[in-house]
Amino acid sequence: MFRINLFILSFLLFPRICSGENSLIVQSTTSTYNSGFYEYILPIIKSEINVVAHVVSVGTGAALKNAANCDGDVLIVHAKKRELKFVKNGFGLKRYNLMYNDFIIVGPKENPAKISLTDDPITSFTKIFTTSSIFISRGDDSGTHFKETSIWNKAKLKPIKFSGKWYRETGSGMGTTLNLASGMGAYTLSDRASWINFNNKNNLRIIAEKNKTLFNQYGVTMVNPSNCPNVKFKNANKFISWLVSKRGQKVIENFKLKGKQLFFPNAS
Repeated sequence: MFRINLFILSFLLFPRICSGENSLIVQSTTSTYNSGFYEYILPIIKSEINVVAHVVSVGTGAALKNAANCDGDVLIVHAKKRELKFVKNGFGLKRYNLMYNDFIIVGPKENPAKISLTDDPITSFTKIFTTSSIFISRGDDSGTHFKETSIWNKAKLKPIKFSGKWYRETGSGMGTTLNLASGMGAYTLSDRASWINFNNKNNLRIIAEKNKTLFNQYGVTMVNPSNCPNVKFKNANKFISWLVSKRGQKVIENFKLKGKQLFFPNAS
């Protein structure tokens, strides 16, 4: 977390410090950043189209807010309804599907809520709720938190009433949230890429997965230059065009960690 926060701090203190002629700023969700995706793909992009991308890694909600405030050129997040609203409100140009993976529910091996791998997310969350099993929420308006909230809403349950008791909010990223779940023997919702990259699993394991409700779509959008005159349109257009091209999609497909593919390209 220190590396991420330090980068964000430097960005806030020196806005648009990365102002080279061939550079741009990407407002991004933490899940892509923490997976090592940008360390892998940005050098390839630089070598092929000579665009240097600098990433600000925050939750999806904060990334959308930063981009709306003209603090960036490109947005890569995972909350499609909010991204489309961002475009509809004039803050962004066309949004493209970029890639996807999925969310998973993880929890302690003891599994006090008695969740089955075949349980759908609503059933899983209902079991957690009715047994008052400890659940760690990111509580940070991120794409993962947004997905979690949507599942509680579909289950017609309000765990926030038990905030500070069995329902606990970190207000932090996925790494911190997983660490707390591991230390407290708790359940949480995670994107699969963060889980694969997480090394402190201890007694945590995947409790429920592979359900259409857990689909996790990432999108890429250019910040609207009509709203933000400082947007580097040429660089942003080259960057996005490369990502959604056959070449860019193949490079995304080839990104693996511990022998596992983290993101599945589906540009449209």
